[in-house]
Amino acid sequence: MTATEDLTTPPPALIAAVTRAGQAQVFRCWDRLDSAGRAGLIRQLETVDWDGLPALQSLVGEHRRGIVAAGIGDLATAETPPCVRLGTDEARADAERLGERALAAGRIGAVLVAGGQGSRLGCNGPKGLYRVGPVSDASLFELLLGRLVAVRQRYGRDVPLAIMTSAATDAGTREFLAKHGHCGLDPGLVLVFQQAELPALDAASGDLLLDGPGRLATAPDGHGGMLVALRKCGGLEWFAGHGVEHVATFQVDNPLALPLDAEFLGHHLRGAADFTTQVIRKREPGERVGVVIRHGGSHRVVEYSDLPAALAAERGPDGGLRFHAGSIAVHAFTLAFLDRAAAERTALPLHLAFKVVPHLDATGERVVPSQPNAIKFERFIFDIMPLADRICVVEIEAAEGFAPLKNPPGAAADAPEHVQAALVARARAILARAGIEVAPGVAVELDAATVIDERDLTAALPPGTRIDRPQLVRGGATR
Repeated sequence: MTATEDLTTPPPALIAAVTRAGQAQVFRCWDRLDSAGRAGLIRQLETVDWDGLPALQSLVGEHRRGIVAAGIGDLATAETPPCVRLGTDEARADAERLGERALAAGRIGAVLVAGGQGSRLGCNGPKGLYRVGPVSDASLFELLLGRLVAVRQRYGRDVPLAIMTSAATDAGTREFLAKHGHCGLDPGLVLVFQQAELPALDAASGDLLLDGPGRLATAPDGHGGMLVALRKCGGLEWFAGHGVEHVATFQVDNPLALPLDAEFLGHHLRGAADFTTQVIRKREPGERVGVVIRHGGSHRVVEYSDLPAALAAERGPDGGLRFHAGSIAVHAFTLAFLDRAAAERTALPLHLAFKVVPHLDATGERVVPSQPNAIKFERFIFDIMPLADRICVVEIEAAEGFAPLKNPPGAAADAPEHVQAALVARARAILARAGIEVAPGVAVELDAATVIDERDLTAALPPGTRIDRPQLVRGGATR
């Protein structure tokens, strides 16, 4: 079938599948579509798992009846697992050496999760295009991919990088990479792959929704979609073919992320862990991060929305929260574990999100609801945690590695101005450790492609240097 064919009716087999599922409304606007529009709708409908749709509708029904998500259970006996503290653990030096050797040997790969759009931030396209550099005006992509350039500069080896996109961000991401020379990375060591989409369902009826006359309302299947999508596109074999044995994963909305920190990777290696995760210490119950717990002999992450308020607020003898290991979506896995987990069909259960989803009403007019009206489905990569034989939890300081960009300018938290302030504060701290003074109130930014830490500054700026004006500080090679 081609987009130029004059399609008068959908294929009979597709009509039969849609009819059996009770979703004939998806053809509501068929007569309004040209041949290209009809072909596009057919292609999308043919990707729907019609046999699996009843299971999604059942989840919607449970949500409507207020049934709690399976697996939350009684957390009365759960505990926060022991955490290794980055930068302070007694094994720090040994871990750092192990991580450095692995990076220098080319045994480490990375996955950047970049399926989100920046529409809420006022960014037309992938969120990675949003400019947040406080001095450079660099985009999230430039800041994060620049870190891999700096790793190559220090350790002499590229880190093969897979970038997960979504249907909404794939073309824009590929265009950006081509236009910007892959931000200094070797294009042959960058794999772009696309996660799957799942249909959004009407929260009241469980029916499919139309986003437009020839388009279903869908959403990416969450960061857990990485596992299935990597396996489907041959990404696990791609990593193995480049000599990768361990993969670090991180999110596009956190420009302070430390997935390739040598000590972090070293703790992962030293503990012979299948799955290592970074956490920050939660100070207040209302912080919107999930928590890592140990319960019933295994580890897992409980989303903040699933943790009962009383338990979230419970404190221990030291005054700290009982559940304080806040998950920040930076992980390290053995490639062998990812391959094993990808073969487990039930490893990644679906999670529900009650959202506002614009759609066409019964008359074909577009409606933008003022309140949540639909259920979106997503998978979380941390749900494979119980499959791991060995888990390592590494605690970092939030100021060192966590500044998520979630909200538009002017929001109370996680807005661009907060991220920029965090980048400046981090730069000032590293400059201070290098003996470089920055005048009060002066914005400074470290060049992502040349500065990992203070060791990269000694060749460029001697101790005692004073910075009196806004500056993008570049480093020098340390090999």
